[in-house]
Amino acid sequence: MNAPTRQARFRVEGMDCAACAAKIDTAARRVAGVEDVSVSVTAGTMTVRHGSDSDLDDLQKRVISLGYRIAPLSEAAEPFVPAASACGHDHHGHDHGEEKSSAGLHGHAHGPTAGPWWRSSKGLLTIASGAALVVAYIVGKLDPAIASAAFIVAMLVGLVPIARRAFAAARFGAPFSIETLMTIAAVGAVIIGATEEAAVVVFLFLIGELLEGVAAGQARASIQSLTRLVPATALIEIDGQTKEVPAEALAVGAVILVRPGDRISADGVILAGESRINEAPVTGESIPVHKGPDAKVFAGTVNGDAALRVRVTAAAADNTIARVVRMVEEAQEAKAPSERMIDRFSRYYTPAVMIVAALIAIAPPLLGGGAWGAWIYKGLAILLIGCPCALVISVPASIAASLSAGARRGLLLKGGAVLENVGRVTMACFDKTGTLTEGTPKVTDIAGFGHSEADVLRLAAAVERGSSHPIAASILKKAAASSIAVPSAADAQALSGKGVTATVEGLSLFLGSPQAANERTALSAEQSAVIAALHDEGKTVAVLLARDKPLGLIAVRDEPRADAAAGLAALRAAGVKALMLTGDNRRTAEAIGRQLGIEARAELMPQDKLRIVGELKQQGFVVAKIGDGINDAPALAVADVGIAMGGGTDVALETADAAVLHGRVGDVVAMVALSRRTMGNVRQNITIALGLKAVFLVTTVVGLTGLWPAILADTGATVLVTLNALRLLRFKDASSAVKSPV
Repeated sequence: MNAPTRQARFRVEGMDCAACAAKIDTAARRVAGVEDVSVSVTAGTMTVRHGSDSDLDDLQKRVISLGYRIAPLSEAAEPFVPAASACGHDHHGHDHGEEKSSAGLHGHAHGPTAGPWWRSSKGLLTIASGAALVVAYIVGKLDPAIASAAFIVAMLVGLVPIARRAFAAARFGAPFSIETLMTIAAVGAVIIGATEEAAVVVFLFLIGELLEGVAAGQARASIQSLTRLVPATALIEIDGQTKEVPAEALAVGAVILVRPGDRISADGVILAGESRINEAPVTGESIPVHKGPDAKVFAGTVNGDAALRVRVTAAAADNTIARVVRMVEEAQEAKAPSERMIDRFSRYYTPAVMIVAALIAIAPPLLGGGAWGAWIYKGLAILLIGCPCALVISVPASIAASLSAGARRGLLLKGGAVLENVGRVTMACFDKTGTLTEGTPKVTDIAGFGHSEADVLRLAAAVERGSSHPIAASILKKAAASSIAVPSAADAQALSGKGVTATVEGLSLFLGSPQAANERTALSAEQSAVIAALHDEGKTVAVLLARDKPLGLIAVRDEPRADAAAGLAALRAAGVKALMLTGDNRRTAEAIGRQLGIEARAELMPQDKLRIVGELKQQGFVVAKIGDGINDAPALAVADVGIAMGGGTDVALETADAAVLHGRVGDVVAMVALSRRTMGNVRQNITIALGLKAVFLVTTVVGLTGLWPAILADTGATVLVTLNALRLLRFKDASSAVKSPV
């Protein structure tokens, strides 16, 4: 019997780019028993699937020897259970709390870049290298005879830690690291007598690494800052008294008091009170939402007008914000296709660069009688120009920034592959109920037959009082909104499939379907025409009778979301066609379709939706299926992109490839806009990385530039692509301006 596969998750401090992640990945995979490794630079995490006999201590020592800090995110490795999400990672047991940093680092420490840069190990080393370089210049001016030795010493201050990391990377299977290229270039420069340049190049390399670390820290902080939205304490109700307790100690089922102006400390359901909730920090909804009893609230949102009593529905480790942060971190470990392509390219690119540099250094002197010193110098410069950092980070930096930006606005995408695919979507298939519509019926029409609308509503609400039926709830809600005093009812009785009877103010009332009403009394042709017209609009009609005489009727319908029409119009403007797939009756679906301007296919079973999505894909469409994540599960699975609409539920976060946290139709086109902007950013980054290298390659070969510009080209390109990627963090909502794909 095979040993069970287990999963361990670690926090790794000091990763700046995909090259760092590649070294760690390679080293970890060489540990006996390790089956799979996923490393996220932006999240600063590593997830390892391994056998029960794996030596995780050895794995941590290898990572430390590469110059990084590492600490487990859980006390023990947990049994691995494949999750339903596209990431394929187990969400259970991840601890995002404080961890102890690993001590006893060997060699150069990739210290954390959170906090002042000058306090990090990387910052201290850069300062030391710079100070040594200044001292070497002064010594060289005072005594030119020892200037060369002084610059060698200054170079060694920075190079020794770099060389140790290069040796460790080579020992663990990554011989073509940037540290290796840097070490060869610096040592080669010393051999040909360019000691001053060797020292400066090492210093510039350290500055570049420091800048990369600061930029990577900003991207990492953008998503981690979400966790600070949840207040540290909460007011819990115990035996009629309120007591302040740590928010992380709240248990499911606890009742908390949220005062006006306070941040809500846990996911929950309102038990009492009505207030406007500012959900912008979690969902990106700019306008506060009015909520009352039975409405869901999210941790980190802000209570506005009045005190609320809230029943906690999720522990701190599993509230909406914690799950969003966890999901984004794990999504960043799932590489996009373009990122995998760049990774494959870089495996061959770096060795090729070393071969080209060697040929440039030795071929002209051997074949053409060129000066050895001059051509070796050019070869070393080519080596530095060829450093793959900027190229390797060009894609993951953009993907990570985009995932973070989307998550902060309620657009949750499970990995780079999903992010890429969303922008290519050409057909969006929407569920109706709860996706294009609110999901609950509302009173749309009230008609009195010789009586006022207020009387019809008042008596109907009295008959329905105490019923939990959705139509009853909509009638009672309408009466409350109209400030109508509902009288009491006696002898209430439900008639299966027909309606309900009750005695109100001495009147024997019946409220039920038109067919059941016709069985009790004949409706006039005019009344029947009104009912038929309402049915044609996809509305459900309830007729109110008093002593078997028609008093009036009430029509209800699950109405479209407020933003549905505008969202679909923006989607069409973006070049994406839309289609409604619903199991509802054809008349209702077509009425909603006409109102929203979307083709409707109705009375569909789940297998019908699955078939239609498959047919659309065969016709060449890139299909997104948007639904609630439960009834549409088969279609969500077969679509190119499955998008769950929901308010932060487990289903919305776990079932589909992506989720719209706030449930707005317009957010689907915002997701498309984010994807297209991200891929444009990726193309820009690749152009910057390769373009600068091409320019400096030519200028170096012809003798216009040397070692200093070479390292500046690599460092500068890396910083430029990182800063360009970070522009995605400013993404707001481009749904109104999203362009069709070229």
